[in-house]
Amino acid sequence: MKRPIKAICTGTARPFNGAETSAIVKRPRQGVVQLLKEGFAPDEQADRRVHGGPEKAVHLYPLDHHAVWREELEDQYALAYLDEPGCFGSNLAVSDLNEADVFIGDRFRLGSAGIEINQPRQPCWKVDHRFGVKGMTAKIVKTGRSGWYFRVIESGDVQAGDTLERIEEGHREWSVLRVFTALITGKGCKAELKDLATLSKLSPQMQAKAVRKLG
Repeated sequence: MKRPIKAICTGTARPFNGAETSAIVKRPRQGVVQLLKEGFAPDEQADRRVHGGPEKAVHLYPLDHHAVWREELEDQYALAYLDEPGCFGSNLAVSDLNEADVFIGDRFRLGSAGIEINQPRQPCWKVDHRFGVKGMTAKIVKTGRSGWYFRVIESGDVQAGDTLERIEEGHREWSVLRVFTALITGKGCKAELKDLATLSKLSPQMQAKAVRKLG
C-alpha cells in the first residue's frame, strides 16, 4: 500500500471559543518538514492533556471523508472549510485510504520517517464549533469517520509529494474502524474489550479505556 501525500499540515494555538484556544486549524506547509517523536516541527496543541504527545504525534483524517461531508452539510461556510486539507486537525492529507483499510500496529514509511498506527481519533465538541454545525461530532461517532493517530518510530523529513507506504502489517484483526466501534461507540463485547486491554500496539490510553469498560 502506497499513497501520495497531498499536503503536510501544521497549526498554532489560536483563540477558538472565548478565552479557550485550539490548534485544530492546520495549514499546508511548504518544503521539507521535520518529523520528531512528538510530531511535526513545529505543530502546536492547545490542551496537552488530551492532544499531542508521542502517542498522538501525527493525525490523519482521510480526504475521502471530505467528499462525504460535502453531500451531508448544507451550511456554505462549513462547506468552504472542506477545501482545506487540515480542516479536521489532520496533519496528513491522503486520499484512497480509510479506517477499514488500516490496522493497529501498521507501520509506514513517510518520507524518511517511520510511523505506526496506535489508535483511532476520539472526536470532541471542537469539530462542531470549528464548522459551526451541531451534530458533526455525533455523526463521526455514529459513522466511524474518525481518522487515526500515529506514533513516530523513526524521526525524519517529510514534504508534500512524498508517499505514505505501509511496510509492515500490524494486528490484522483490529482495523481502526473496529477499535473505534468497540471503544468509542461503546459496542464492544466483553471478549473484544479483554483483547483490546492487552493489545500490544494499541496506545496505553486506549488500553486503559478498555479496562475501564470491563469494570
